[in-house]
Amino acid sequence: MAQDYKRFKHPWEAVFNAESKALILGSFPSPASREFGFYYGHPRNAFWRVLAEVLGVEEPADTIAARREFVLLHKIALWDTIESCEIKGASDSAIRNAAPHKFKPLLAATKIRHIFTNGKKSAEIFNSLAAAEAKMSAIYLPSTSPANVKMFGDPAFRAAWNQVAEAVK
Repeated sequence: MAQDYKRFKHPWEAVFNAESKALILGSFPSPASREFGFYYGHPRNAFWRVLAEVLGVEEPADTIAARREFVLLHKIALWDTIESCEIKGASDSAIRNAAPHKFKPLLAATKIRHIFTNGKKSAEIFNSLAAAEAKMSAIYLPSTSPANVKMFGDPAFRAAWNQVAEAVK
């Protein structure tokens, strides 16, 4: 029902520094992430575990400061493809009327040469609505969402995410 949808604006800035080499984009923060106050804040989202595994390091502590430091130390930038959208609940399939962020300023301020998306919706929206402005296309990575848990042990899942480790070498 239309009345169940609500328009949201992205709550945070991108996390990056001048040394960032790879950008990982989600679609839009889930209600759990918005409540936590940072990217991939749902306790069952495997993002932080998967990223630590492919980088061959310890997973960061479950704090905003530790997670921010973790990605910056490993030359990774975080953001989401969508700047604002209408959404009902947490599912990417419930996103509509999405407006993408502007990526050119971020890319100009960093060494980013690879853009990865965490999930199909982010890849679809970035490559259709933001790639021309960014002058780069995004590489799809399978989602670390709890809804995709059955894929985490798949060698293809791990191989896809290993691209991030290669990009930041």
